[in-house]
Amino acid sequence: MTVSMKHRALWRRCIALLLLIPAIALASPAPSSGKKLKIGVTLHPYYSFVANIVGDRAEVVALIPAEANPHNYQPQPDDITRAMNIDVLVVNGIGHDEWAFQIIKAAGRGATLPIIQANASVALIPIGGGQDGVKVVNPHTFVSTTAAIQQVFEITRRLGELDPDNAAAYRQNALAYAARIRALRAGFMTRFAALDLSSFRCATTHAGYDYMMQEFGLFVSAVIEPRHGVAPTARQLANTIDAIKKANVRVLFAEKNFSLDLAKPIEAATGVKVFALSHITGNTYSPDEFEVAMRENLETLAEAVEFTQR
Repeated sequence: MTVSMKHRALWRRCIALLLLIPAIALASPAPSSGKKLKIGVTLHPYYSFVANIVGDRAEVVALIPAEANPHNYQPQPDDITRAMNIDVLVVNGIGHDEWAFQIIKAAGRGATLPIIQANASVALIPIGGGQDGVKVVNPHTFVSTTAAIQQVFEITRRLGELDPDNAAAYRQNALAYAARIRALRAGFMTRFAALDLSSFRCATTHAGYDYMMQEFGLFVSAVIEPRHGVAPTARQLANTIDAIKKANVRVLFAEKNFSLDLAKPIEAATGVKVFALSHITGNTYSPDEFEVAMRENLETLAEAVEFTQR
Protein backbone atom coordinates (compact mmCIF):
# COMPACT_ATOMS: atom_id res chain seq x y z
CA MET A 1 0.00 0.00 0.00
CA THR A 2 1.39 3.39 -0.96
CA VAL A 3 1.67 6.28 1.51
CA SER A 4 -1.18 8.15 -0.22
CA MET A 5 -3.42 5.07 -0.03
CA LYS A 6 -2.62 4.73 3.68
CA HIS A 7 -3.54 8.36 4.22
CA ARG A 8 -6.84 7.96 2.36
CA ALA A 9 -7.68 4.87 4.40
CA LEU A 10 -6.86 6.72 7.62
CA TRP A 11 -9.05 9.65 6.72
CA ARG A 12 -11.92 7.34 5.78
CA ARG A 13 -11.70 5.78 9.25
CA CYS A 14 -11.58 9.23 10.85
CA ILE A 15 -14.63 10.45 8.91
CA ALA A 16 -16.57 7.31 9.75
CA LEU A 17 -15.80 7.80 13.43
CA LEU A 18 -16.90 11.42 13.33
CA LEU A 19 -20.24 10.54 11.77
CA LEU A 20 -21.02 8.37 14.77
CA ILE A 21 -20.61 11.22 17.24
CA PRO A 22 -23.16 14.03 17.65
CA ALA A 23 -21.91 17.42 16.57
CA ILE A 24 -22.41 18.77 20.07
CA ALA A 25 -19.58 16.53 21.28
CA LEU A 26 -17.07 18.08 18.94
CA ALA A 27 -16.43 21.16 21.07
CA SER A 28 -15.50 20.68 24.72
CA PRO A 29 -16.84 23.50 26.87
CA ALA A 30 -14.59 25.24 29.37
CA PRO A 31 -14.49 23.31 32.66
CA SER A 32 -17.30 24.29 34.97
CA SER A 33 -16.62 25.26 38.58
CA GLY A 34 -15.22 22.29 40.49
CA LYS A 35 -14.46 20.27 37.35
CA LYS A 36 -10.84 19.35 36.75
CA LEU A 37 -9.19 20.64 33.60
CA LYS A 38 -8.31 17.89 31.10
CA ILE A 39 -4.91 18.79 29.66
CA GLY A 40 -3.73 16.94 26.56
CA VAL A 41 -0.02 16.51 25.83
CA THR A 42 1.79 15.29 22.73
CA LEU A 43 5.19 14.14 24.04
CA HIS A 44 6.58 12.30 27.06
CA PRO A 45 8.47 15.29 28.52
CA TYR A 46 5.31 17.40 28.37
CA TYR A 47 3.50 14.75 30.37
CA SER A 48 6.15 15.11 33.07
CA PHE A 49 6.07 18.91 32.92
CA VAL A 50 2.28 19.19 33.17
CA ALA A 51 1.91 16.45 35.78
CA ASN A 52 4.34 18.27 38.06
CA ILE A 53 2.67 21.64 37.43
CA VAL A 54 -0.91 20.58 38.13
CA GLY A 55 -0.48 17.86 40.76
CA ASP A 56 -3.93 16.53 41.60
CA ARG A 57 -5.77 19.68 40.50
CA ALA A 58 -6.10 18.66 36.84
CA GLU A 59 -5.97 15.56 34.66
CA VAL A 60 -3.14 14.95 32.18
CA VAL A 61 -4.16 13.10 29.00
CA ALA A 62 -1.55 11.74 26.58
CA LEU A 63 -2.79 12.25 23.03
CA ILE A 64 -1.04 9.16 21.61
CA PRO A 65 0.00 5.81 23.14
CA ALA A 66 3.14 5.76 25.30
CA GLU A 67 4.99 3.28 23.11
CA ALA A 68 4.36 5.18 19.86
CA ASN A 69 7.28 6.70 17.98
CA PRO A 70 6.40 10.41 17.63
CA HIS A 71 8.86 10.99 14.78
CA ASN A 72 6.82 9.21 12.12
CA TYR A 73 3.49 8.79 13.89
CA GLN A 74 0.30 8.25 11.90
CA PRO A 75 -2.90 9.38 13.71
CA GLN A 76 -5.36 6.70 14.80
CA PRO A 77 -9.12 6.88 15.52
CA ASP A 78 -8.54 6.50 19.29
CA ASP A 79 -6.40 9.65 19.21
CA ILE A 80 -9.33 11.57 17.76
CA THR A 81 -11.60 10.35 20.54
CA ARG A 82 -9.10 11.62 23.13
CA ALA A 83 -8.86 14.96 21.33
CA MET A 84 -12.62 15.37 21.61
CA ASN A 85 -12.48 15.13 25.39
CA ILE A 86 -9.65 17.47 26.39
CA ASP A 87 -9.91 21.13 27.35
CA VAL A 88 -6.48 22.25 26.15
CA LEU A 89 -3.49 20.75 24.33
CA VAL A 90 0.23 21.32 25.04
CA VAL A 91 2.34 20.98 21.89
CA ASN A 92 5.95 21.28 20.79
CA GLY A 93 4.70 23.07 17.71
CA ILE A 94 8.05 23.50 15.92
CA GLY A 95 8.36 20.24 14.05
CA HIS A 96 8.19 17.38 16.51
CA ASP A 97 4.43 16.74 16.73
CA GLU A 98 2.83 17.96 13.51
CA TRP A 99 0.53 14.94 13.61
CA ALA A 100 -1.24 16.54 16.60
CA PHE A 101 -2.74 19.19 14.34
CA GLN A 102 -4.07 16.49 12.02
CA ILE A 103 -5.72 14.84 15.01
CA ILE A 104 -7.44 17.95 16.34
CA LYS A 105 -8.58 18.89 12.84
CA ALA A 106 -10.09 15.44 12.35
CA ALA A 107 -11.75 15.79 15.77
CA GLY A 108 -13.40 19.03 14.70
CA ARG A 109 -11.49 20.96 17.36
CA GLY A 110 -9.28 23.09 15.15
CA ALA A 111 -11.18 26.29 15.88
CA THR A 112 -12.21 25.57 19.47
CA LEU A 113 -9.39 23.81 21.29
CA PRO A 114 -6.94 26.08 23.16
CA ILE A 115 -3.35 25.28 22.17
CA ILE A 116 -0.37 25.92 24.46
CA GLN A 117 2.80 26.37 22.44
CA ALA A 118 5.37 25.14 24.96
CA ASN A 119 8.26 26.78 23.09
CA ALA A 120 6.78 30.27 22.94
CA SER A 121 9.42 31.60 25.38
CA VAL A 122 12.38 29.44 24.33
CA ALA A 123 15.39 30.85 22.46
CA LEU A 124 15.48 28.45 19.51
CA ILE A 125 18.67 27.28 17.81
CA PRO A 126 19.31 25.61 14.44
CA ILE A 127 20.25 21.98 14.03
CA GLY A 128 24.02 21.70 14.19
CA GLY A 129 26.32 19.43 12.20
CA GLY A 130 24.02 18.86 9.24
CA GLN A 131 25.50 17.89 5.88
CA ASP A 132 23.52 20.27 3.66
CA GLY A 133 24.34 23.48 5.53
CA VAL A 134 20.66 24.52 5.58
CA LYS A 135 19.62 26.20 8.84
CA VAL A 136 16.58 24.42 10.25
CA VAL A 137 15.10 25.09 13.70
CA ASN A 138 15.90 22.29 16.13
CA PRO A 139 12.62 21.18 17.76
CA HIS A 140 14.26 19.07 20.51
CA THR A 141 13.99 21.74 23.21
CA PHE A 142 12.76 19.16 25.72
CA VAL A 143 16.16 17.40 25.82
CA SER A 144 17.60 20.16 27.99
CA THR A 145 17.29 21.58 31.48
CA THR A 146 17.34 25.30 30.68
CA ALA A 147 14.79 25.07 27.86
CA ALA A 148 12.72 22.64 29.93
CA ILE A 149 12.39 25.21 32.73
CA GLN A 150 11.39 27.88 30.24
CA GLN A 151 8.69 25.59 28.86
CA VAL A 152 7.46 24.70 32.34
CA PHE A 153 6.91 28.37 33.15
CA GLU A 154 5.24 29.07 29.79
CA ILE A 155 2.86 26.14 30.26
CA THR A 156 2.16 27.28 33.83
CA ARG A 157 1.34 30.81 32.71
CA ARG A 158 -1.09 29.64 30.05
CA LEU A 159 -2.77 27.09 32.31
CA GLY A 160 -3.25 29.83 34.91
CA GLU A 161 -5.10 31.90 32.31
CA LEU A 162 -7.38 28.98 31.46
CA ASP A 163 -7.88 27.86 35.08
CA PRO A 164 -7.51 30.96 37.29
CA ASP A 165 -8.89 29.18 40.36
CA ASN A 166 -5.79 26.97 40.42
CA ALA A 167 -3.26 29.43 38.97
CA ALA A 168 -1.51 30.09 42.30
CA ALA A 169 -1.13 26.36 42.99
CA TYR A 170 0.22 25.79 39.50
CA ARG A 171 2.84 28.51 39.97
CA GLN A 172 3.92 27.10 43.34
CA ASN A 173 4.27 23.60 41.88
CA ALA A 174 6.18 24.92 38.87
CA LEU A 175 8.66 26.76 41.07
CA ALA A 176 9.33 23.61 43.09
CA TYR A 177 9.73 21.51 39.93
CA ALA A 178 12.04 24.05 38.30
CA ALA A 179 14.15 24.11 41.47
CA ARG A 180 14.69 20.35 41.19
CA ILE A 181 15.71 20.65 37.55
CA ARG A 182 18.13 23.48 38.39
CA ALA A 183 19.64 21.39 41.19
CA LEU A 184 20.13 18.52 38.75
CA ARG A 185 21.93 20.82 36.31
CA ALA A 186 24.01 22.46 39.04
CA GLY A 187 25.47 19.15 40.15
CA PHE A 188 26.72 18.43 36.65
CA MET A 189 27.93 22.01 36.13
CA THR A 190 30.31 21.43 39.04
CA ARG A 191 31.50 18.19 37.48
CA PHE A 192 32.02 19.76 34.05
CA ALA A 193 33.88 22.72 35.55
CA ALA A 194 36.77 20.38 36.37
CA LEU A 195 37.08 19.19 32.76
CA ASP A 196 38.84 20.65 29.71
CA LEU A 197 36.07 21.08 27.16
CA SER A 198 38.12 22.95 24.56
CA SER A 199 39.13 19.89 22.56
CA PHE A 200 35.91 17.90 22.87
CA ARG A 201 34.46 16.88 19.50
CA CYS A 202 31.43 14.67 19.01
CA ALA A 203 29.03 13.39 16.38
CA THR A 204 25.43 12.25 16.87
CA THR A 205 23.25 9.84 14.95
CA HIS A 206 20.33 12.24 15.35
CA ALA A 207 20.11 16.02 15.78
CA GLY A 208 18.34 15.81 19.14
CA TYR A 209 20.90 16.97 21.66
CA ASP A 210 22.03 20.47 20.68
CA TYR A 211 20.10 22.23 23.48
CA MET A 212 21.61 19.95 26.10
CA MET A 213 25.09 20.30 24.61
CA GLN A 214 25.05 24.08 24.53
CA GLU A 215 24.27 24.25 28.25
CA PHE A 216 27.82 23.04 28.84
CA GLY A 217 29.53 24.85 25.96
CA LEU A 218 29.66 21.77 23.74
CA PHE A 219 28.81 21.52 20.06
CA VAL A 220 28.09 18.77 17.54
CA SER A 221 30.55 18.36 14.66
CA ALA A 222 28.49 15.95 12.53
CA VAL A 223 25.00 14.41 12.39
CA ILE A 224 24.57 10.99 10.76
CA GLU A 225 20.86 10.94 9.89
CA PRO A 226 19.71 13.50 7.31
CA ARG A 227 16.34 13.44 9.14
CA HIS A 228 15.26 11.45 12.15
CA GLY A 229 14.46 7.87 11.30
CA VAL A 230 15.80 8.32 7.75
CA ALA A 231 18.88 6.21 7.06
CA PRO A 232 21.71 8.05 5.29
CA THR A 233 22.59 7.12 1.74
CA ALA A 234 25.96 5.52 1.04
CA ARG A 235 27.27 8.93 -0.07
CA GLN A 236 25.92 10.69 3.03
CA LEU A 237 27.44 8.03 5.27
CA ALA A 238 30.80 8.34 3.53
CA ASN A 239 30.68 12.14 3.90
CA THR A 240 29.91 11.80 7.60
CA ILE A 241 32.76 9.37 8.17
CA ASP A 242 35.09 11.77 6.39
CA ALA A 243 33.84 14.71 8.51
CA ILE A 244 34.33 12.72 11.71
CA LYS A 245 37.92 11.88 10.78
CA LYS A 246 38.77 15.45 9.76
CA ALA A 247 37.27 16.93 12.94
CA ASN A 248 39.15 14.46 15.16
CA VAL A 249 35.86 13.26 16.66
CA ARG A 250 36.35 10.62 19.33
CA VAL A 251 32.75 10.25 20.58
CA LEU A 252 29.51 9.31 18.81
CA PHE A 253 26.19 9.71 20.60
CA ALA A 254 23.48 7.29 19.46
CA GLU A 255 19.84 7.35 20.42
CA LYS A 256 19.43 4.33 22.65
CA ASN A 257 15.89 3.37 21.59
CA PHE A 258 16.26 3.89 17.85
CA SER A 259 19.70 4.25 16.30
CA LEU A 260 22.33 2.11 18.02
CA ASP A 261 22.54 -0.11 14.92
CA LEU A 262 23.33 2.92 12.77
CA ALA A 263 26.29 3.75 15.03
CA LYS A 264 28.04 0.40 14.48
CA PRO A 265 29.43 1.01 10.96
CA ILE A 266 30.57 4.50 12.04
CA GLU A 267 32.36 3.01 15.03
CA ALA A 268 34.03 0.40 12.86
CA ALA A 269 35.16 2.92 10.23
CA THR A 270 36.41 5.66 12.54
CA GLY A 271 37.27 4.10 15.90
CA VAL A 272 34.96 6.47 17.79
CA LYS A 273 33.48 5.33 21.10
CA VAL A 274 29.68 5.11 21.10
CA PHE A 275 27.58 6.43 23.98
CA ALA A 276 23.78 6.12 24.15
CA LEU A 277 21.50 9.05 24.98
CA SER A 278 17.76 9.11 25.60
CA HIS A 279 15.46 11.12 23.40
CA ILE A 280 12.81 10.94 26.15
CA THR A 281 10.17 9.61 23.78
CA GLY A 282 9.53 6.08 24.98
CA ASN A 283 8.55 3.90 27.93
CA THR A 284 5.53 4.85 30.03
CA TYR A 285 4.20 8.32 30.72
CA SER A 286 5.14 9.39 34.25
CA PRO A 287 5.73 12.57 36.29
CA ASP A 288 9.39 11.70 36.92
CA GLU A 289 10.34 10.42 33.44
CA PHE A 290 11.97 13.70 32.38
CA GLU A 291 14.13 13.97 35.52
CA VAL A 292 15.20 10.32 35.35
CA ALA A 293 16.07 10.48 31.64
CA MET A 294 17.90 13.80 31.89
CA ARG A 295 19.97 12.61 34.83
CA GLU A 296 21.00 9.58 32.77
CA ASN A 297 21.75 11.79 29.75
CA LEU A 298 23.89 14.21 31.73
CA GLU A 299 25.75 11.33 33.37
CA THR A 300 26.44 9.86 29.92
CA LEU A 301 27.57 13.23 28.57
CA ALA A 302 29.96 13.69 31.49
CA GLU A 303 31.36 10.18 31.03
CA ALA A 304 31.91 10.88 27.33
CA VAL A 305 33.82 14.09 28.02
CA GLU A 306 35.87 12.35 30.72
CA PHE A 307 36.68 9.59 28.23
CA THR A 308 38.26 12.12 25.87
CA GLN A 309 40.46 13.47 28.69
CA ARG A 310 42.33 10.18 29.02
